[in-house]
Amino acid sequence: MDPMWMWAAIGIILLAVEMATGTFYVLWFGVAALCVAVIMWLFPNTSEAIQYSAFAVLSLSSLAIWRINYKKTSTSTRVGQSQGEEIGRVGTVIETASLKQNGKIRFAQGLMGSREWTAIADETIESGSDASVVAVVGNALKISKK
Repeated sequence: MDPMWMWAAIGIILLAVEMATGTFYVLWFGVAALCVAVIMWLFPNTSEAIQYSAFAVLSLSSLAIWRINYKKTSTSTRVGQSQGEEIGRVGTVIETASLKQNGKIRFAQGLMGSREWTAIADETIESGSDASVVAVVGNALKISKK
């Protein structure tokens, strides 16, 4: 079998593995194999030593360049944690909230997956009044009078 087609097949197989895993590590080896296939198409009499060397240099250097330039945006997951977009949202208090008693607040549109939330306040906020969210405290929203 022609070496060009062997390298092309290896490259396609590696790209298929990359699509199955989604890690971006196998991608560079697949691209390097396809580059060697192009080299073999342009220069069909290239020795095996040069083919393997070209594959090693292309794959490892592209992997190293990607790793140097890749910036992970966050080192920890924030699944289930609020991001702060809810601060300032206005809702209607449906159960009075005060220092001594938690209340409830309802929003016209859902907030973090729910329309009603347990509300805590540093002051008494009567049922029926509008209030705005000032913080998220555990599973409750800290509110203040609007």
